[in-house]
Amino acid sequence: MTDTIADAISGIYETHLPVSDLSRSIAFYRDILGLQLAHEVPSRGAAFFWAGAPDRGMLGLWQCGFGPLRMTGHFAFRIGRNALLAAPAMLQAHGIAPLGFHGEPASEPVVIGWMPALSLYFKDPDGHSLEFVHLLDAPADPGFGIGTWSDWRDRG
Repeated sequence: MTDTIADAISGIYETHLPVSDLSRSIAFYRDILGLQLAHEVPSRGAAFFWAGAPDRGMLGLWQCGFGPLRMTGHFAFRIGRNALLAAPAMLQAHGIAPLGFHGEPASEPVVIGWMPALSLYFKDPDGHSLEFVHLLDAPADPGFGIGTWSDWRDRG
């Protein structure tokens, strides 16, 4: 038995995002990110994707209107190290700007030293902040802060 509910939580299974154009977003998540479309409900303006195996995670997209209080969200995809290192070129090939931790253009992933995690950010067609993340098998280095993969790899 666990002491708290938090002890029993093993991760996030699903997340949902509002989108302005469901067809465009389906194409982005299916054709560019390669997620498997699990189910679409046109009458509700909704689509659901498997993020990894069906028992690992799901992404829901919901068609919404435009408005001054339009919400954007953020979530991260867990991804392998080599795939993450190749991601900047893959994103650029699709006309998507790879971004660093502060939203600056990036030609390589960054490392968040306290975790430590390899990370790369980008935007979907609705401006949601997406991230590829890979936890590194290395000791945490909070003093590193957030820096490029090259700086992490080449540090003394």
